[in-house]
Amino acid sequence: MSQQDTRRLSPSAQEALRVRVVQAIRGGMGKSAASRAFGVSRTSIDTWLKAVEAGDIRSLRSKPRGRPKESRLKGHEAATVVRMITDRCPDQLKMPFALWTRGAVQQLLAERFDVAVSVWTVGRYLKRWNLTPQKPLRRAYEQNPEAVQRWLDVEYPAIVRRAKRENGVIYWGDEMGLRSDHQAGRSYGRRGETPVIPGTGKRFGCNMISAITNRGELSFMIFKERFTTPIMIAFLRRLIRLNSRKVFLILDGHPVHRSSRVARWLEEHDDQICVFFLPGYSPELNPDELLNQDVKTNALGRQRPTHQRAMMHLVRTYLWSTQRRPDIVSNYFREKHVVYAAA
Repeated sequence: MSQQDTRRLSPSAQEALRVRVVQAIRGGMGKSAASRAFGVSRTSIDTWLKAVEAGDIRSLRSKPRGRPKESRLKGHEAATVVRMITDRCPDQLKMPFALWTRGAVQQLLAERFDVAVSVWTVGRYLKRWNLTPQKPLRRAYEQNPEAVQRWLDVEYPAIVRRAKRENGVIYWGDEMGLRSDHQAGRSYGRRGETPVIPGTGKRFGCNMISAITNRGELSFMIFKERFTTPIMIAFLRRLIRLNSRKVFLILDGHPVHRSSRVARWLEEHDDQICVFFLPGYSPELNPDELLNQDVKTNALGRQRPTHQRAMMHLVRTYLWSTQRRPDIVSNYFREKHVVYAAA
């Protein structure tokens, strides 16, 4: 009799076949004769006999097929893993990973709960827990969470009340440098062949300072020089000139913002403008950072300026068009980290 593929049999039929083969050999039939009679391999017969010798005839029973219907992790263990992934980085748990990957989670399960699973099973767990791979935001170790919470709960609401009381307008300001070699976006090409985009090998740049409101107003300056106190004061004068109401300007802690010369100028114009400072190392709290990213990506990153003048023209043109679309500026305030400033 030719050998048959027992994998095509039902679990109960497989179990019955194993028992019959073992019983026949125990009754005196040789292994070769049993192999021919039942159509199974000698290797399978040896495996079944060893299983019976190590246990009993019940070891020949069929085991459940496919993936387990229930997770090997208990409910509270799964909740603990999710909390670790969302609240901490692997290196904070003394693991040799910087980011949460399937391999990192696999090691976490093995170390904390003695559960050994494949990376594919880890991927199914993560999907079940509604966790997806994402590009993480960088946040400085030096950031003080208590200062951030105080800003959100106390300091900013106080600025809003004062601005309303004095009929003022709240601006959010920031400055940034732009480089000609900044690249953003993707381009189609043949699989495995990275597209090549020709561009100048010269490096040049310019700087930008801007301020926005949650009503969609935008003011900006583009300049070649370094960001210095005179440029800061010139921008403050521009804000005053463009607004009939008192300006309440929120900035980060850049040294120029806090310079003594700027402070003296603000004292002389305290009836027209007042400056407040965000908590240290907290750029995610500033809506103007989203304008910066927009400009870097769309005004510069997808263009190829050949000289500084062309680069400055590209940025100015993009900002002028954005000025005419207050809805775009207002949309920056919908991002979850700055939505507190939308009202």
